[in-house]
Amino acid sequence: MSERFACRVLGQHRSTQRKIARTPDDEAALTADIIALALQYGRYGYRRIAAMLHDAGWAVNLKRVERIWRREGLKVPAKQPRRKRLWLNDGSCIRYGRNIRTMFGPTTSSKTEHMTDANIAC
Repeated sequence: MSERFACRVLGQHRSTQRKIARTPDDEAALTADIIALALQYGRYGYRRIAAMLHDAGWAVNLKRVERIWRREGLKVPAKQPRRKRLWLNDGSCIRYGRNIRTMFGPTTSSKTEHMTDANIAC
């Protein structure tokens, strides 16, 4: 009996029939291992975690690891910007922070008025 004929007999269109999704038996163990590796190695992404799972003996697809990674809400934190070098190489300069205006007020003119050649000792 052809499929076209069977659909006519049942009275349902073939696009209404769906395959029932089944989860693999090892899904919970794999998810636990992925979360454990992500917590241990915080800067590793899903590709490197998948390689570590291969080394550990898991026969797992990269797409499956990525799907579990997204489902669990795992993310690699954004990299912090590198701190730039301050003026002198010997480290004699003091780092005030990113917003120096809040420490000394809105303008630095009042500070520079009191600085004369006699007060500055290098």
